[in-house]
Amino acid sequence: MTPPDDLVRAVEAVLFAAEEPLTIDAIRAHVGVGEVRGAIATLTAAYAGRGVELVRRGDRYQFQTAGDLAHLLRRDRHEPRKLSRAGIETLAIIAYHEPVTRAEIEAIRGVQISRGTLDVLLEAGWIRPAGRREVPGRPLTFATTAEFLTHFGLASRRDLPGIDDLRAAGMLDPVDLADEAAGPALEVESPGEDA
Repeated sequence: MTPPDDLVRAVEAVLFAAEEPLTIDAIRAHVGVGEVRGAIATLTAAYAGRGVELVRRGDRYQFQTAGDLAHLLRRDRHEPRKLSRAGIETLAIIAYHEPVTRAEIEAIRGVQISRGTLDVLLEAGWIRPAGRREVPGRPLTFATTAEFLTHFGLASRRDLPGIDDLRAAGMLDPVDLADEAAGPALEVESPGEDA
């Protein structure tokens, strides 16, 4: 086995010491000129199947414990507070429809969301303001972050489960499935109106 070249070693050191996932440009700022993507490909192959893996999260890279060994580290972690149902629904809407405004979230959920729900997601680092929509009132839009991808183990938003995946996992509400099976709602005529 040949030893890795200096660029591969430099990229490995930068990623190992990083506190958060890094973009190619951020890595290049540390290591200078060179084929950083090639070094990352070399490291990804070298760490495949080991206890630590080099993974891509969006457009960023980081080392993490192999997924099948994560249970070994769980005993040292404290259990974070659980996200409320409103928080989970709001996060899912943002992830699947981003960028999305508060009014659009409320329209999809069918109820108003409290300011606190968005605040919790912002504090967790899972969503971020994504600019303003160019319509009257210029409402603020929200989108997911790289931390969202990292926390949920996604390489990109394309890895979010589809409706068939959710149905297979039993995660769809039985009411939703019954509504879907029933088909479109019937229209009822108002009583008291004669033709």
